[in-house]
Amino acid sequence: MSSVEQLLEKIRAFRDARDWQQFHNSKDLAVALSIEASELLELFLWKGNEDANPEKLKEELADVLMYALLIADKHGLDLEQIIEEKIRLNNAKYPVDKAKGNAKKYDEL
Repeated sequence: MSSVEQLLEKIRAFRDARDWQQFHNSKDLAVALSIEASELLELFLWKGNEDANPEKLKEELADVLMYALLIADKHGLDLEQIIEEKIRLNNAKYPVDKAKGNAKKYDEL
């Protein structure tokens, strides 16, 4: 069993012990993910690029990752497969010879 699957088991156990699965439809999980991502972003508001509180950063990032895992789990998505596919797509959109050291979007390269 992968470490991701072990994490998912722990997240499911936490959720199920509280009978929260009934609230975890796709829309609400996506909304929760967006809210948690905003809370993560808020840690950097009015600060330097790397000045977020490390403890709060860990907490908010964990929330973001847990909701992302729950969405993938709900839809039966294989995380390794979808991430590898996205990397392949990004490799095609951002070839090294054009994108290296460049922050432009793929359609501007």
